[in-house]
Amino acid sequence: MSLEGKAAPHFELEGSDGRKHTPAEYTGKTVIIYFYPRDNTPGCTKEACGFRDLSPLLTDLNGVVLGVSKDSLKSHDKFIRDFGLPFTLLSDPDCAMMTAYGAFGEKTLYGKKSMGTIRSTVIIGPDGIVIKQWGTVKKAETHPAEVLAYLTGQL
Repeated sequence: MSLEGKAAPHFELEGSDGRKHTPAEYTGKTVIIYFYPRDNTPGCTKEACGFRDLSPLLTDLNGVVLGVSKDSLKSHDKFIRDFGLPFTLLSDPDCAMMTAYGAFGEKTLYGKKSMGTIRSTVIIGPDGIVIKQWGTVKKAETHPAEVLAYLTGQL
């Protein structure tokens, strides 16, 4: 399901910064929301650290990074502390936001089908419209650079 060209689905989730987050508060910003399966796992750590390392460049582009998983805020706090993540992680324990964004559903891992978080990313423009969606991220470690390349017109 492609969200490109559509208004970003509404969400209201608790963040690692201790407050609730909604799309409306980011009007005027470019919001990069990346969905990932689990804190402190190899692929998710590489992706988070990639966004961490590119954070100053993304901020210069009026960008805000939000990571979303179904992990608890306590788990998010440890992940942020362990890897020095400079952005907010949102907790979606019932997977409502992930479902609305196409980031939760059937996936195949090593030939086995299961339900779970689909590693994916959306970019929401300053007007609240989804301008880019990666429905499935293939390489977690290089994806943050791909997002930056898209935002700088190099992709």
